[in-house]
Amino acid sequence: MQVIFDMDGVLFDSERTLLQCWLDTAAGYGLDGELVQSTYLQCIGRNRRQTREICQNAFLDILGEEKLWRMWEESAALHQKRYADGGLPLKAGVREILAFLKRSGIPAGIASSTEKRTVEARLRAAGLADSFVGCIGGDAVTVSKPAPEIYLLACEAFGFRPESTFAIEDSYNGIRAAHAAGLRPLMVPDLVAADEEMRGLSEAVCADLFEVMDYLKRTGG
Repeated sequence: MQVIFDMDGVLFDSERTLLQCWLDTAAGYGLDGELVQSTYLQCIGRNRRQTREICQNAFLDILGEEKLWRMWEESAALHQKRYADGGLPLKAGVREILAFLKRSGIPAGIASSTEKRTVEARLRAAGLADSFVGCIGGDAVTVSKPAPEIYLLACEAFGFRPESTFAIEDSYNGIRAAHAAGLRPLMVPDLVAADEEMRGLSEAVCADLFEVMDYLKRTGG
């Protein structure tokens, strides 16, 4: 058994905090909050390039190019300011499940659509870097989630067999990617609840990482 975690919305409560920064910044540009939120939800599980494309499609005609990318930069800077120096909150059960995996000799890695340097910086700031054999970031792939590429790369890099590797994901795109790569997806919904498709693609849907830990124990961890 091996485990691969997504990062945002699974290990860190960063989806919620970044959404709030988007909303706070966009309000200064007169954007409708519902439009901003619906656009943000489309970006979950996507890499930087795809997120920029989604934002361009949603906001370019309203703001124009200069204001659009200024807003993008300001929201990112606001998030950095609010949550610098390890201030990004962890999701419930993170330290407990990582301790369990270490005690059980179960290796864990990360496959995140976020750029690798950002992933590593957040892990170091939270004191979690030593819990993982490595990480693959969104900047390593040509096609982001829901394509399976990132999970296939991660399994190859970490020496994991897909069929015996659990993928812990919060997003629809993440679950789709893990399933397409032949892993065993476990969904822990964050901002968006599991629908019928997600329940069909996931081996289990868990309320939090404590439930994931219990599930792994039952399956032989």
